[in-house]
Amino acid sequence: MRMRPTLAWSPPEDLPPGTTNWEPVADALGAGGVLVLSGAGLSTESGIPDYRGEGGSLSRHTPMTYQEFTASAPARRRYWARSHLGWRTFGRARPNAGHRAVAAFGRHGLLSGVITQNVDGLHQAAGSEDVVELHGSLDRVVCLSCGAFSPRRELARRLEEANAGFAPVAAGINPDGDADLTDDQVGDFRVVPCAACGGVLKPDVVFFGESVPPGRVEHCRALVRRSTALLVLGSSLTVMSGLRFVRQAAQEAKPVWIVNLSPTRGDVHAVARVGLPLGATLTAVAERVGVEVEVGVSGASAGAGGRGGVDAGS
Repeated sequence: MRMRPTLAWSPPEDLPPGTTNWEPVADALGAGGVLVLSGAGLSTESGIPDYRGEGGSLSRHTPMTYQEFTASAPARRRYWARSHLGWRTFGRARPNAGHRAVAAFGRHGLLSGVITQNVDGLHQAAGSEDVVELHGSLDRVVCLSCGAFSPRRELARRLEEANAGFAPVAAGINPDGDADLTDDQVGDFRVVPCAACGGVLKPDVVFFGESVPPGRVEHCRALVRRSTALLVLGSSLTVMSGLRFVRQAAQEAKPVWIVNLSPTRGDVHAVARVGLPLGATLTAVAERVGVEVEVGVSGASAGAGGRGGVDAGS
């Protein structure tokens, strides 16, 4: 079954107002057992835009749908040209204070798990372990014909060889790793087939209009059941892939806390939404609960060096 893409959501007039009091979030974390659900807003301080915040990519860019990708060779050419260019840029992104705070909470045993809707791999680059990539991973590629998986870095090498000199200047990079290019800039970009069978290659991610694998959904539901509370970070919760876990937590009488600058579709299920910047807020929360946040993390970066999953609409 394919989900119909949900690209927009308008807050109702009776939506509960946000707060600037983050101390109850610190109290919840201090008690332990908190499950984190993160969205693209957590990575904006790393220079990666979100979808729906101020200046979000949906104001200028409609993400590729699964149906368009599978049905149209020209659409796949546009996708891979833009994604190939964006892949280079993502490799330079580094975890910000919010990612490092989440990793610190995990190291100190305060979290029951981390679910991310993001494509950038920054949780793992910051040191978080056992992160559930709800929408897959951009660093893997799958063949739609034979099902073979291959590393994205190998595909990047093959695309470089097939498109020597391809280096257009993009208008921007989107949270799904897609660069903004015109059709003229895409030009006659050459898409390479599966090295094993010659089939169509697709990033191992969940596109808009595609469903999250049922087993992954059930794993996330089990994490919600085992948690004491749910903490949503930087997601508008517009699409059901993330909102369903907020609804589940509320149905199980587990408190939901949201830290997001703008109203979210999950606010009606939350104890409160803290409308403050994520990096500074999570750093303050960490200090309150006595957790030291590393100033920086050396080693893997996002994109080519880390792991990530397509955020099908955080």
